[in-house]
Amino acid sequence: MQLLAAPVDRASLPDEVEALKDLLVQAAQAFHALRAQANQQMASLAAQLAEFKRRAFGGRSEVLAVLQPELWQDVVELPVPPEQLDEVKGHRRRRLGRPALDASLPRRRIEHDLSEADKAAFARVERIGEELSETLEYTPAKLEVLQHARLKYRCEDEAGRSTIRTATAQASPLVRSNAGAGLLAHVMVSKYADHNPLARQERQLARHGVRRSRQTLCDWTLGAAELLAPLLVPLKRHVLGSAVIFTDDTTLALKAARGESRGKTVTARLWVYLAGGWLPQEPGGLQRWRRVAPAALYDFTTDRAGVHARNMLGAWRGFLQADDFSGYAESFRSGVVHAACLVHARRRFARIVKDAPKASPPGLAHEAMRYFAEIYRIEGEIRGADPDERLRVRQVQTRPLMAQFQRWLAAHAPTVLPKSPLGEAFGYTLSNWRALNTFVEHGILEADNNFSERAMTPVALSRKNWLFAGSERGGRAAATAFSLIETARLNSVEPYAYLRDVLQRINGHRQDRLAELLPMHWSPA
Repeated sequence: MQLLAAPVDRASLPDEVEALKDLLVQAAQAFHALRAQANQQMASLAAQLAEFKRRAFGGRSEVLAVLQPELWQDVVELPVPPEQLDEVKGHRRRRLGRPALDASLPRRRIEHDLSEADKAAFARVERIGEELSETLEYTPAKLEVLQHARLKYRCEDEAGRSTIRTATAQASPLVRSNAGAGLLAHVMVSKYADHNPLARQERQLARHGVRRSRQTLCDWTLGAAELLAPLLVPLKRHVLGSAVIFTDDTTLALKAARGESRGKTVTARLWVYLAGGWLPQEPGGLQRWRRVAPAALYDFTTDRAGVHARNMLGAWRGFLQADDFSGYAESFRSGVVHAACLVHARRRFARIVKDAPKASPPGLAHEAMRYFAEIYRIEGEIRGADPDERLRVRQVQTRPLMAQFQRWLAAHAPTVLPKSPLGEAFGYTLSNWRALNTFVEHGILEADNNFSERAMTPVALSRKNWLFAGSERGGRAAATAFSLIETARLNSVEPYAYLRDVLQRINGHRQDRLAELLPMHWSPA
């Protein structure tokens, strides 16, 4: 209903009282509709402003601050950091001083003695002990040139025929390169694990007296990644052998192809697929379940089409822990079971709580956060337990809690504006409820997809430093490097030692036994 467009004057108003009443009612209805529309727009703009301020100036953590008890109606007990205590004759006292240095670090003994003049001042000097203190010292990395001398021999057989034989040696893992395996591993780990772009590495090498152009370092990185790329075949086989796969994707700027505008980039994607969960143990084993060795497989694509996920999963059937990306829908219709991420639903309510004005009374978002807090309290108690125990606890405690949460959501959903942040949080949670509830019925699943989101952190940190991939070849190299380095990290393997050893061995390793070189199976040569 709209207000009168023309100005209202006394001459245009009817003289009848009833007609005046009707006109007043129409004007009031139009005014209230206009005010409701304006309030909705104001609420939307306020939410957008709060979201912008949070992204620009706020923290990235989704943990609610413990120093905001006004968000809750109940009394909040603030946690106190634990103190380190020592037992001293029946009572405990606070441990003082700096923490001890790691006993596994190598040590070099330096003795400090009295000078000859100090000793000469006494008639007799006898050593009775020592006082030992330790300092942590740093020795800069060093570069050295390895000279590979391939000895040559003149060889003669029994018939007197002679030939020249030279010992074989491959100085560098890469053809027509003078970079050793250790240097190649250092460049890769620095770029993809330490997020150090090649321009900085170029300057660091120059400080050691070695001048290599950024293009040379790029060629080394691409060559080493392509040399290691065959390892992705057994790595993919390992990931698809898991009953549970965690997956997520993120953007990666890709430099536009030649012929397009200078400096232009396109938005490519890096996907990650992580093996997780448990698998049934072989009959006769001591335990019913065995954990799947963690592994991360990254895939580079130039767009976000759902066909990429379908091509990666292929005929695999199991539990896919992922968000509600529509590209997975075809896989879900083909037999893959969707286990949605509870954190994705919680995050929408957490943003509303964080953006709420200080000292404002708790609202529906705060009540929803109470449900999430109780669910994760239960998950914290069963973390590390086997699937049977997790399933038992979830059926007894989490299942009725989730049912109560669903009834609460359904009851309050009609009372909120659908397009408001709170309405969208309600709508997302209810529309994905079946997938969000999957973890309750299966002990091998997690409540959320944080596993894959953490695996995206190295990508986010790296692209912030080296900004973009120079080509599709560079994107594929990044996927290979991230796959091996992240898998090494998940299996507590030091990535530099791993890559150095594998780069030295992979050229001579049997192709049908490449799985032996994966981080979860690797042992140093």
